[in-house]
Amino acid sequence: MAYIRLFFILLLLRLVSAYQHHSLLQDKAALLAFKKSILDPTSALANWKDDVHVCNFTRIKCNEQHHRVMEIDLSSSQLVGKISPFISNLTRLRRLKLNENQFYGTIPPELSSLRYLIVFIVMDNNLTGTLPPSFFSNCSNLKVIDASLNYFTGQIPAQIGDCATLWSLNLYNNNFTGQLPASFTNITSLSSLDVGYNFLSGELPSDMVRNWPNLTNLYLSYNNMSSHGNNTNLYPFFAALRNCTDLKEVALDGMGLGGTLPSSIAHPSLKFLDLQANRIFGPIPREIGNLSNITELSLTSNLLNGAIPEEISLLSMLERLFLSHNFFSGRIPVTLSKLKHLGLVDLANNKLSGEIPGSLGDLGQLSYLFLNNNLLSGSIPSKLLNCENLYKLDLSYNQLIGRIPPQIAELREIRIFINLSHNHLQGPWPIELSKLANVLEMDISSNNLSGNIFPQISSCIAVTTINFSHNSLQGLLPDSLGDLRNLQPSNVLLNDDMTALVSDFGIARLLMTVGAGNGGGGGGGGGVIENMGNSTANMLTGSIGYIAPEKVVDSCLIRASRDQSAEVRRMWEVAIGELIELGILCTQETPSNRPTMLDAADDLDRLKRYLSGDTTVTFASSLGFSSSTLSND
Repeated sequence: MAYIRLFFILLLLRLVSAYQHHSLLQDKAALLAFKKSILDPTSALANWKDDVHVCNFTRIKCNEQHHRVMEIDLSSSQLVGKISPFISNLTRLRRLKLNENQFYGTIPPELSSLRYLIVFIVMDNNLTGTLPPSFFSNCSNLKVIDASLNYFTGQIPAQIGDCATLWSLNLYNNNFTGQLPASFTNITSLSSLDVGYNFLSGELPSDMVRNWPNLTNLYLSYNNMSSHGNNTNLYPFFAALRNCTDLKEVALDGMGLGGTLPSSIAHPSLKFLDLQANRIFGPIPREIGNLSNITELSLTSNLLNGAIPEEISLLSMLERLFLSHNFFSGRIPVTLSKLKHLGLVDLANNKLSGEIPGSLGDLGQLSYLFLNNNLLSGSIPSKLLNCENLYKLDLSYNQLIGRIPPQIAELREIRIFINLSHNHLQGPWPIELSKLANVLEMDISSNNLSGNIFPQISSCIAVTTINFSHNSLQGLLPDSLGDLRNLQPSNVLLNDDMTALVSDFGIARLLMTVGAGNGGGGGGGGGVIENMGNSTANMLTGSIGYIAPEKVVDSCLIRASRDQSAEVRRMWEVAIGELIELGILCTQETPSNRPTMLDAADDLDRLKRYLSGDTTVTFASSLGFSSSTLSND
């Protein structure tokens, strides 16, 4: 009897081994068939061969006993082709990751046979068509679906609601239409939902979120949904979110949502809330102070008004605050200085008035400060410049007065830009600006600054764009201008918004007019356009009568021109004359008198060809030029 039992055990083991061997052969055949159906330009699947054990295939994982293929991870492999239905033969497959490739076509409905599948990721491909409802017919184990960044169309299949164990569903950036299926209410295990950047409609899913107690992340951005009450009531949705006790992130931006901010907005566990680019109106409720864990709050580009509530200072974890492009009025709360983690403050494009609180200088983490386009008055508080970590400072388009504080020299970490333009700042150009060695962009235009500026420019060796136009500045370009090795002359605006375009044609390092919009002084300027010819001088005095020829300054150009042949000097003369005339036309106050960008680009291209040796080139009259022929006359 024992022999019979042993015989059957051995037979069973042999049958199991044979079955496992057959299954591995079946898995290998499926993978090799998949490989044949696609292009592999980088040979990512080079070892997918008959003489290689399937469990040793690149990006393939088998179970511990090496009996079956459990995972395919081909993410970021630059593969091209359709997703082969042969994958459906991998009947024990648990994880399929095909993201960040160039797969196209539809998802094969045959994949529905993968009833053990837990993870399905096809994000960032070129897939089209609808999601096949049959794919979700055996989804009792499916936990993660990510089909984002594709071109799927149609409605989201209601059958996804049968995936009772689904934990994460990402379908963002597709072309889905219709409403979220009502069956989503059944997915009680859902933790993360991202369907942003589609064309979904209907009301915000209040009933659904009530049944998602484990929800942590909800992204509905840039769809066509509305709030309740015909897009007038946000309360039901935010009240429903209170059932999600672990909620961390909510993004409803770019949806055109209407209504006022309800008191229920203050979810105690929320860390990220984005409501920008909607039609939300009215004041910020004082309950905003109950967002005790919030790190980023964005209400920008809405219709909000009233004062910025002092309760915002209770958001002790806040790192980024976006309130720009609204209608907030009143003063900037002094108590913002209590938010020690605050690194970005954007209050631009509102109607804020009063002085800038110097206490903002106590924000040691502050890197970005945007207060531009408001009604702020008073002087720039020197204490504000204690923020040594500032990367961007924009105070432009306000009503600020007084001098630029010398403490600006302490902003040694500004690496992007400083913009103080379009205010009423006065006094001499502060030499302290020359100590900002790391500044990349500097704009102090349209103020009442005076004095000699140019000797100090060369200290800002990192600068790429400068604009000092519309002040009362004067002086000559220094020889040390060459030290500004990152500066592109096309990004230099010194006077009357006349941009120096000449660098693109190898004509000169910089062309600058002192008289227009800035003071005419500066000593030593006589005869600086010598050897340029009478036509340039006549054009300048004729087009802008109060600019004397001797006030057109470019010593670099003068020195360079003396070393050129007569023919090259003549070409430079013509080119500079045409460029100055173009600059004058581009700064006309009446838009109808200014050329279009296409017209300007056309004529600049013709000028470039002329300077490259094409002497047959002529300027068209589309810009209102004198239509002079670039000839030898």
